[in-house]
Amino acid sequence: QVQLVESGGGLVQPGGSLNLSCVASKNLFGMGWYRQAPGKRRQRVAMSTNTGITDYIDPVKGRFTIPRDSAKNAEYLLMTNLQPEDTANYLCEAWEGEDDYWGQGTQVTVSS
Repeated sequence: QVQLVESGGGLVQPGGSLNLSCVASKNLFGMGWYRQAPGKRRQRVAMSTNTGITDYIDPVKGRFTIPRDSAKNAEYLLMTNLQPEDTANYLCEAWEGEDDYWGQGTQVTVSS
């Protein structure tokens, strides 16, 4: 069983920055970040593969980046210019073939 450990959530003012990290217990092909706000569907924010492919949803392009450290089996979500609409519980996902794994989630709240 693969374990994912997330960290880095918190409260930040609009326009601020926050970094999330997700460390897996093994190296997997794909890793990504989802978010889910109360009353809304879970939404994939960004993803990367260990072959260097990355993808972002339009609302976060230019503000979020998703660097990966394969040596540490870690992926990071670097978030800048955060807005209230970014408020959500952020979850890390990792997958290999048909197997996927989820972290416990970390709350990001953007508020003045």
